[in-house]
Amino acid sequence: MSEAQVDYIVVGGGSAGCVMAARLSEDGRDNVLLLEAGGSDDHPYIQMPLGFLRAMTKPQFNWNYWTEPEPHLDGRRMPMPRGRVMGGSGSINGMFAMRGHPADYDQWAQMGARGWSYADCLPYFRKMEDSWRGESLYHGSGGPVRIRPIDSPHVLHEEMMATAANAGFATTDDLGGANPEGFARGEQSVDDQGRRVSAASAYIKPALGRQNLDVRQNAQVTRVVFEGKRAVGVEIHTPDGPQLVRARKEVVLSGGTYNSPHLLLLSGIGPAAQLKDHGITVVHDSAGVGRNLQEHPTASLEWLANKPVTFIRQLRWDRLAFNAVRWALTGTGTMASQLNSCNVVVKTASHLDRPDMQIMVNPIRFDAQTWFPLIKPEQDHVFWAGVVQLHPKSRGWVELKASNPLEEAAVTLNLMSEEADLEQMRRAIRTARKIYASEPFARLVGPERPPTAGAESDDELTALIRATCYTAQHPTSTCAMGMGERSVVDEECRVIGVEGLRVVDASVMPTVPGGNTNLPTIMVAEKAADAMRGKKLPADEIPAR
Repeated sequence: MSEAQVDYIVVGGGSAGCVMAARLSEDGRDNVLLLEAGGSDDHPYIQMPLGFLRAMTKPQFNWNYWTEPEPHLDGRRMPMPRGRVMGGSGSINGMFAMRGHPADYDQWAQMGARGWSYADCLPYFRKMEDSWRGESLYHGSGGPVRIRPIDSPHVLHEEMMATAANAGFATTDDLGGANPEGFARGEQSVDDQGRRVSAASAYIKPALGRQNLDVRQNAQVTRVVFEGKRAVGVEIHTPDGPQLVRARKEVVLSGGTYNSPHLLLLSGIGPAAQLKDHGITVVHDSAGVGRNLQEHPTASLEWLANKPVTFIRQLRWDRLAFNAVRWALTGTGTMASQLNSCNVVVKTASHLDRPDMQIMVNPIRFDAQTWFPLIKPEQDHVFWAGVVQLHPKSRGWVELKASNPLEEAAVTLNLMSEEADLEQMRRAIRTARKIYASEPFARLVGPERPPTAGAESDDELTALIRATCYTAQHPTSTCAMGMGERSVVDEECRVIGVEGLRVVDASVMPTVPGGNTNLPTIMVAEKAADAMRGKKLPADEIPAR
């Protein structure tokens, strides 16, 4: 077996791994190796903001994982898209820029994740951010991740914002600020040249010239190597056989919510009985590895439009071609922005302490296609709402299928296993219907479309949810901190029970934040990188809400 040695090894070039590699190498003292199992992110479908709809479907960019048959969703197997390129899922996602609610992070601290309250996390949200709003208590300026508003002229933003009051909800000019609830303009991680901002583009590409940073693509790690209880390196699968790379200081796993626990299990860290069943030597019996899996369940609702005002008009082949060329030359036009009319983050019941529902208000149908006059006709104009449950009670798990490290893990999301989640999703669907039936947006909206049309009773909605709900692609919490005896890592992301090993990615979050998870994942990595280097930004003084 060939062998090499560095100071730090970072496994996984996704949103967290790119941050870790960049920060650990920035002072030039330590040699850092970043290992990414996927390939390059240098493709127009990835760099073009509106191209994410195509990037998500391409096998060269997506691992195309699937769940096991879901026990509470009629036995369906559900797709779990994950990025197979530098930048990970942050290179194929919808670029939505959200943090969640401040109470989400306070809950982490209350659960036992010391030092992870909102006041502790906010300085790192600011550090990572280059906000169009400029520097303030809540936002940063000059950080690696450029954040801009979604300002396409074709998304009907004003009409939906004007609907809020008639539907019984407030508006806010900043979901990441003092009023983190209501109807708001969506924000996106897109730079001023109209290109996607991923952790790869924001952190790794500026660092590629460093002599102490080695970035390898198409390098799949098969296990962490231990000497006793200390992680001393990793084994990489290569066509010429396994290669051992040794770490003089630490190994950092940033494979994501599915792959980080899978790699721990393959390496002998996890529930002892499961490891023994697969003939894996137990390094440390850790009951929480792969447990506590959380995802945001999502329901789709669609309505016919009364007028031809949706974004489908822009998908006529000549308009699409023109705007693709315009984007390539100038970074402007419809291809340079996400499509979202309004980011709705609200409560479905008055007793709640924070929003439990997000609606992705989309001015286009779910199955939109390019059309050609006289050859392939324009589709009907349809409004599509993605209704997202922000704080599910159900918990899933990641387990070994086999001891073969090249075989993917067995994932069961276990969505809708809790009656409270079904009750909340029924409320959310009814709330979305109320919003779309309120003026002035109601003037644009026609009949609700199948399969949701006609589902009114609790039993009908429950059957609909089980048959059709999907995920928002925000998995977290399978190597969680702050879970007591089931904690996998401590508050500095060190794997409990061993030495020289950390997990830094969305899997360490005790609970899933109430919003899109890319920015929170980057924040976690920024904070963990400081902890590894003996640094800490002081907590903020947060005004009472």
